[in-house]
Amino acid sequence: MRRVWLIIKREYVLGVKRKAFVVMTLLVPLLGIASVLLVAFVSRHGSTQSLHIAIVDNAGGLAASVAHSLDSAVANGTHQFTVSEVLDRPTSPDAVEQRLRTRINSGRLDAFLVIPDKLSQPFELHMKNAGNFAVVQPVNAAVSQALIQARLRARGINVDNVSEIVRGADLQIVKVSASGEAVERGQTIGIAIGLVILLYMSLLMYGIVTMRSVLEEKTSRTMEVLVSSVRPVELLTGKILGVAGVAFTQFLIWIVSLSLLLSYGVMMASLFDPGSSFPSMHIPASLLIWSICYFFAGYFLYSSMFAAIGAACSSEQDAGQLQWLAMGPLVFAMSFYWLVMIDSTSTPSLVLSEIPFLAPVLMPLRISIQTPPVWQLALSVFLLIATTLGAIWASAKVYRVGVLMYGKRPTLPELLRWLRYT
Repeated sequence: MRRVWLIIKREYVLGVKRKAFVVMTLLVPLLGIASVLLVAFVSRHGSTQSLHIAIVDNAGGLAASVAHSLDSAVANGTHQFTVSEVLDRPTSPDAVEQRLRTRINSGRLDAFLVIPDKLSQPFELHMKNAGNFAVVQPVNAAVSQALIQARLRARGINVDNVSEIVRGADLQIVKVSASGEAVERGQTIGIAIGLVILLYMSLLMYGIVTMRSVLEEKTSRTMEVLVSSVRPVELLTGKILGVAGVAFTQFLIWIVSLSLLLSYGVMMASLFDPGSSFPSMHIPASLLIWSICYFFAGYFLYSSMFAAIGAACSSEQDAGQLQWLAMGPLVFAMSFYWLVMIDSTSTPSLVLSEIPFLAPVLMPLRISIQTPPVWQLALSVFLLIATTLGAIWASAKVYRVGVLMYGKRPTLPELLRWLRYT
């Protein structure tokens, strides 16, 4: 046991001293804080320049109503549009449009709206930046209101404010849980997506770190010195536990930073925008505990597989070709996370989250959305622990045989034969 502890200590000290560990540990929380502050800053200091727009009304009678709606559109405390020109039923529409296009290309005009002579035809908004939805949405709303008002007047109904008539209801979503109710503003989805990405990145990153650590010692012949002092199984155990300590240290820092970021995001945003409406997010302690448990179970499962791959290969290229055996389930889990997010209680979500290789990612996702019944959690933990123990046993077999073997990359049938060696 003392030799295993020395290996654990060595792996942990080397891991936390690496520049990559320090950079990633600090970079992820800093990027999270910077993103929140950037969103608050941009929302507060967005573009305040009024866009110059012209209206070509080939039908007649709609331009005034559209111009009135655009003049009243306000963004960031300033008028969003300035209607610089209104042309009602021009005699030569093509020549007018060509002149307006020239003005747009010269920078003297931002956009022009063309109202067709037959209102059943599409309206056209001509502009350089066709992806600026901040402009498209208010123009579309103004045109729709003018069109509805014209239709009502044609039926003898005079309405001064169409937007008040056609305005829909404001639907507020309230999430019900055992601890009470809370207004849902997207914080559940944000926590779920952040948790999935964090678990996926951590499991994949530290699995590859374990594989490269084994491969580095093997290619540098350090492994030959180590196995002369300790058994291969002890070396595998110490290496996995040592890297686990490094992973736990970084994962804990990330979780605490994410919790503080989500919990106090409103306070940080208020530094730039006192009136901001960022939703406050609270991460339950139970979700943190379950996430840490599934992370460690998933780490031992995947790191043992990655360690076996590193022991079986003699070069980085060979390991890269075999690591799909361990990466495949993680990629598969990420490809189905949307299914769990849509309905976390459905039968496909239940089956996928109970599969041991997918549970470290999908089960915490289900817990973050809606806590599953106790029997599902118990079954998932039991299957995951049993599969992890089996993977460690099989990886120890491969590790013991392959750690001192050099040459060509072993094939999959050869790896299966190694499992039968005594």
